[in-house]
Order: sequence, then C-alpha cells, then structure tokens
Amino acid sequence: MASIRELHQQLTSKQRSAVEITQAALDRLQTLEPQLKSFLCITPEVALNRARAVDAQIAAGETIGMMAGIPIALKDNLCTKGIPTTCASRILEGFVPPYESTVTGKLQAAGAVALGKTNMDEFAMGSSTENSGYQVTANPWDISRVPGGSSGGSAAAVSADQVVVSLGSDTGGSIRQPAAFCGVVGLKPTYGLVSRFGLVAYASSLDQVGPFGRTVEDAAILLEAIAGYDPQDSTSLKVEIPKYSELLKPELPKGLRVGIITETFGEGLDPVVAAAVQTAVAHFQSLGATVQEISCPRFRYGLPTYYVLAPSEASANLARYDGVKYGIRAQTDNLMSMYTKTRAGGFGTEVKRRIMLGTYALSAGYYDAYYLKAQKVRTLIKNDFEAAFGKVDILITPTTPTTAFKAGEKTSDPLSMYLSDLMTIPVNLAGLPGISIPCGFDEQGMPIGIQIIANVLREDLLLQAAHAYEQSTTWHQQLPNI
Repeated sequence: MASIRELHQQLTSKQRSAVEITQAALDRLQTLEPQLKSFLCITPEVALNRARAVDAQIAAGETIGMMAGIPIALKDNLCTKGIPTTCASRILEGFVPPYESTVTGKLQAAGAVALGKTNMDEFAMGSSTENSGYQVTANPWDISRVPGGSSGGSAAAVSADQVVVSLGSDTGGSIRQPAAFCGVVGLKPTYGLVSRFGLVAYASSLDQVGPFGRTVEDAAILLEAIAGYDPQDSTSLKVEIPKYSELLKPELPKGLRVGIITETFGEGLDPVVAAAVQTAVAHFQSLGATVQEISCPRFRYGLPTYYVLAPSEASANLARYDGVKYGIRAQTDNLMSMYTKTRAGGFGTEVKRRIMLGTYALSAGYYDAYYLKAQKVRTLIKNDFEAAFGKVDILITPTTPTTAFKAGEKTSDPLSMYLSDLMTIPVNLAGLPGISIPCGFDEQGMPIGIQIIANVLREDLLLQAAHAYEQSTTWHQQLPNI
C-alpha cells in the first residue's frame, strides 16, 4: 500500500477514489485475516460510508486534509461510538460505547477511514498479544511467532499492509515493542501530548495513545492529527502542536548529540540485536552526529518499579468491571456472589495476576514499602534522564532485548515475558517521547528495532533524527512475504 502522501496525491488528482482505496484495503484485510488475526472487529460498511463522504468532498471541490480517505486501524481499547470496544476481554464482550474517544473523533473529523478494531493483550496487559480473551495474532514475518504487545494487532496490521497506519496505546512499551517485532515505526508521545479521553485506562499515569506507520513520515502525519489539548483529559498539555511532517529533512539536525545508554547493553541482550543497534549508531555518526556513552544508573530499576506502579493503578482502574454497569454479568442470587463470579469468569489470568499484585502493593502495611518506594524510584529514573539530556539531544537503546519469539514460548513464564519491555518501560516512567524504527534483521529474517528517546515535547527532534536515519537506509522498504 502507498504512503499517506502518495494516497493523498492520488485522491486529490482523482487518480483513485477513496472508495477504491478502501475497498482494496478491505479485500487485502479479509484475505490475510484467517492467517494473521489482527482484527477483533471489522466494519466494512462504516468504512465505505466514510470513504464515500470523502469522495463527495473532493467532487464538490473542497480541500481535504492529509488523513482524509486513508485506511486506518484502531486498537480495541479506544472507545468508538456504536462500534464494539472490548479491550480484548471477555468481561466487556458485546460492549458498545455510547461515546467517541477524543483521538478517534479527531480522525473521523479529518476524514480517516477506520476499517475496524485490532486485537491486543487484554486491557493492554502483556507483551505478545497472547493474553487476548479472543485470539492470538500472528507476526506477518513468521506466523509461528508473536507480533509483540499489547498493541500487537495494530502493529501486525501495518506490517502486513492491511492498513496504512494504525493507533496503539503505550503503557510500558506497548507501541514500541510490537513495532520492533513487526518491523514498522511506532511512536510513544510525551505524556499529555495526546488526549486519553475515551482510552480505556490500564495505568493512568503511564498510558499514552500513539501512531504506527511503515515510515516515520506516516507516523508524523498521524501524530499531527491526534495531538493537542483536550479539556476532557485533566493530564492534557496546553501546547502548540508543530507540523511534524513539514520539519522532516533527509539530513540530521546540525550538531546532533547522541547518547548511548550503557546500561542497555548488558546481560540478556541478544548479541545479534546488540550488533544491529551498534551498526545503526555508527550510521548516525556517519550522518554527522557526535556519539557518546551515557550512564543512566537507575535505568535497570524501571522494570521492578513499573510492576509495582502499573498493577496498583490497574487494581483501582479495573474495579469498575463488576457486572453492574456494562459488559457481562454472572447470574447469581446475591450481589457479592455476582461481583465475584463476574470478575472470576470475565478476566483472564494475566489481568487477575496484575490486579492481585496491585491490590497487595496498595494494602495497609505494604503501601510505604512498595507503592511509595516505587514512586520515589520513578523520580530517580526521571532525574537520570534529565541529567542525560543536559549532555545530549537524543538517547539510543535497543527497543527490545530479543527479536520476536515463538507463540507459546513464554506463556508459562510471566517474568521472562516481562523482560521484553526492559528497554521501553523507563521512558513511560519519565513521561518522555520514544520511537522504534527498523534497523536490521536476525538470522531467521525477523526484524530488529532501535529505540530513540528525546526530552519532553521534543517529538520534532525525535522524528527528524528517525527520518534522517530511515531515509539513508533501506530497512523500512523490506516487506514480509505473507
């Protein structure tokens, strides 16, 4: 499928209609779905109606925006009015929201054509999309492997060319990790840059909506469309949103200083991933960047800190699923039994595990020892990043310690699964923007991702650096054979 810019040119020059583009995307989607299982819900009629509306605008001589008529996919934890939103959980089976999330509303207003809702780990809790209550999504590069998580369906849909771009959410790496596993671009924006209104909460102080694209430019165009202040989200930032896509140039920003986080090149990192990332760093140098090693001593505490804070917030956020307000309800003769049976039957194993972890960490006698201490460590991690950005403009790490693993390989060992997010979690704890872009392949032909991190609200710099690297390499041009 062509890029957003190419499709926009085809639409405005009347080479192709939005209906033709949408129908072609729907046909490919339906052909690949039996193998991939990227989508939980496909909405062909809604999509074609939106495409017809774009064609009517063009026929009337109206100017259309860049996102108009572009086939997109939405992660199934974004509320869509009149369209099922399940968060891939049995507890929300059949739930149809009565309102639209801010980001999906913005895309609708921009004329984007949503083809459906993508599969994910239940309530965004997981790193492989195997925790979905409905199905396991396959990695387009090798259907025996996982696409990553929790936004695995959104990453796989872009990787397999089912859609041009998609939306995911990132709490501890849920956009960047599947982007690396599926060989696409995935961006987690600064906390507060994109509204969380209508995003079903997992851990409210960490969640952020962001874009997937095949190229950095596509991700930048989608970010422009969804970013901005929203009075319905109390954490939303009142800032000017630059035209990110217009800032992209083929060369790096002059005098760019790159820092390599030394703590990310240690035990547990696949040597093939390490070599690919080091080659990418050398490439940045050849493009004119100055490179130095940077120590973030508390970086390694990100994982244990996250697994106290995120489950604690999840424990509170998921208390609302009680069988009373929405979703499924167990039929029993008393209220307490209805609560218990609804939650026991509706939640999957991983969600139950995290609710119990969080409830324990918040309980009397343990709050100070766990939750309060984790908040203090979070501040120290943030301080390390602040010190690093006093010396460099961007930081580089591998996105993931390994490439995509086989489905079922880690399901019985949740701790080894948690290590998949080792490099991405500290970025969420500090509220920083991070992007994963392709930088190579392993011996099995599975994609490798490099993570670039910038300071708060420096998405412009992040995208410029990522774009310059991307345009001077060919990794993003390689497609899975599916």
